[in-house]
Amino acid sequence: MTRIVARSIPPRVVWQLEQQGLHPLLARLYASRGVTDRAELDYELKSLLPPASLTHATDAAHMLADAIEAEARLLIIGDYDCDGATATAVGVRALKMLGADVDFLLPDRFKLGYGLSPEIVDLAAQQSPDLIITVDNGIASIEGVNRAREHGIATLITDHHLPAETLPEADCIVNPNQPGCDFPSKCIAGVGVMFYVVLALRAELRERGFFADKPEPNFASLLDLVALGTVADVVRLDRNNRILVSQGLKRMRAGQLQPGLAALFKAAGRDPKKATAMDLGFILGPRLNAAGRLADMRLGVECLLTDDASRALQIAQQLDALNRERREIESGMQEQALFLLESLAADDATPGIALFDESWHEGVVGILASRIKDKLHRPVFAFAPGEGGIVKGSGRSIPGLHLRDALDLVAKRAPGLLIRFGGHAMAAGVTVNAENFEKFRDLFAQVAGELLAPADLTRTLETDGGLEGGYISLETARLLQNEVWGQGFPAPLFMDEFEVEQQRVLKEKHLKLRLRKGNTRIDAIQFNFSNQPGNRTRAAYRLAINEYMGVESPQLMVEYLDQ
Repeated sequence: MTRIVARSIPPRVVWQLEQQGLHPLLARLYASRGVTDRAELDYELKSLLPPASLTHATDAAHMLADAIEAEARLLIIGDYDCDGATATAVGVRALKMLGADVDFLLPDRFKLGYGLSPEIVDLAAQQSPDLIITVDNGIASIEGVNRAREHGIATLITDHHLPAETLPEADCIVNPNQPGCDFPSKCIAGVGVMFYVVLALRAELRERGFFADKPEPNFASLLDLVALGTVADVVRLDRNNRILVSQGLKRMRAGQLQPGLAALFKAAGRDPKKATAMDLGFILGPRLNAAGRLADMRLGVECLLTDDASRALQIAQQLDALNRERREIESGMQEQALFLLESLAADDATPGIALFDESWHEGVVGILASRIKDKLHRPVFAFAPGEGGIVKGSGRSIPGLHLRDALDLVAKRAPGLLIRFGGHAMAAGVTVNAENFEKFRDLFAQVAGELLAPADLTRTLETDGGLEGGYISLETARLLQNEVWGQGFPAPLFMDEFEVEQQRVLKEKHLKLRLRKGNTRIDAIQFNFSNQPGNRTRAAYRLAINEYMGVESPQLMVEYLDQ
């Protein structure tokens, strides 16, 4: 069952935004998302929160400046997702612009797992670095930091994940979610944290007169990478994150993007001059993630680091092929998962779901969990076998259940059950011994049942109400497309009643419609539909642009249909 709720639209705020010159439709949409003044939509770089306001960013800058002046060897240890890859690329590119001796190392997710583990520190030590810099990981790496100290290697942790009660004893930690940090943008992505660190570093070197005889690098050239990592990591787009994304998109549309990103657009058949946040989240991000899921994320990072356009395109085409392979694997796993749910007699009363199959691919269980979560509106963990008799789970949650807190509660109730865990409110990872999977499954269901209210288990679809017939146009679609939307600042979703003039099924799973509202006729499509409507229907939809044979036309992307 889906509950349809219209967002509250404060009329006085709408009027005020209109008086400040905002388009009437945008005024209505922004007012319902908490914007009260047009100044909040100023996405210029000068409006970014200052780097010095991020706790220990200045300390990290001193540490890195000393290392550069001492010609120390720096090694960035990243993560195998899009946020980690873009953060690695931002760190390497920025530090090289400053003349640093820097390289990077990424854990093989299938052998070394996530984060700064003792095993990856041992591997890193073979390169004799003076300083290890983590990006998008490290906040839980107590043993890894201790191992680095044994090797005589200093550690700088840059991360955004939620910390445990005990922090690693690193030389410096930059994480907006660590205790005592009052940086307002708690939801900044790992790539955003690294970007802030290099901005603070440049300011520190400026103070030292480092640029007296050389030009300062323009780190705005890295904003396309920051935007990609921010959107792909599905962090909440607060104003600070919207500035980062807006500036990155602005550069892409102007053709000022890294060769690797240009190549990813080309491999996907998209035009960067029309880049949107949706392109970053659903086109570029998955292709980059495919390297970390199925192969080696070094391939993805190399795509982001190379300045050779032909090499970038070659890698982008490999990533595109990997993404197609990932989709095929995922499709098969999803069929198995749904069959498994039926065999377990899972029903709407099951508050939390954990699934495991010996044949599942470790790199794809996160996407599988997300798909099942969307289908059933339940928090879901999907597990795949790892090496040494363990199983690794990736989880996705629904509003009302903080996934990492739920895991913490499981760990407290069954000490020793979880080998390791970590993550955010909506996404988390956990590792258990294979023989303990059923125990985890049952305990997670119990904990989810306690933490979720009955109302949380009903899917709620928030809409922006109806869209006037005159606004169902290509001009309005372009207007909406050029704005920055995303997690926590959702793209407009409208709700209207339509006459159904035509309907047909494409490829046995997509529903193509011709709808009429008053005198306005419009094409619509619903992907992976479940039921066909009658002669009249109520639809929740996004206004989009359909491009076919070089001709653009407005189209409704249907997310929900009343039957």
